[in-house]
Amino acid sequence: MSKKVTGVGGIFFKCKSPAEMRAWYSQNLGLATNEYGSLFEFREVDNPDKKAYLQWSPMEEDTNYFEPSVKPFMVNFRVENIEALVEELKQVGVTICDEIETYDYGKFVHILDPENNKIELWEPVDEVFTQTNEGETS
Repeated sequence: MSKKVTGVGGIFFKCKSPAEMRAWYSQNLGLATNEYGSLFEFREVDNPDKKAYLQWSPMEEDTNYFEPSVKPFMVNFRVENIEALVEELKQVGVTICDEIETYDYGKFVHILDPENNKIELWEPVDEVFTQTNEGETS
């Protein structure tokens, strides 16, 4: 079995005004925000020299990104070997919402839990964030 969640990769939630929400969290809790929310850097337990990231994002309340879930939030889990994981989840009857999509910062797929909460699974390429945050790429 290759099922392996390595951590939380992101927290996404609906709100009336993402810009106001980002400003409030920045002013009151000190989050360094941008147009997407805030990116939290941490170190991997098994490899402390490696940086990893968690995305916090307030989103428009009318976003359809969480569909088919009707919940006002979505959690993103960092995973390893997303292709094998998806095959194992299919074999046990987990609802897979879409195909695996690949970007320069990782691979993504969405699933539903038993109460129809949409979950985003992400096999990250943290090096893209490291390079961007250190000014090595644009």
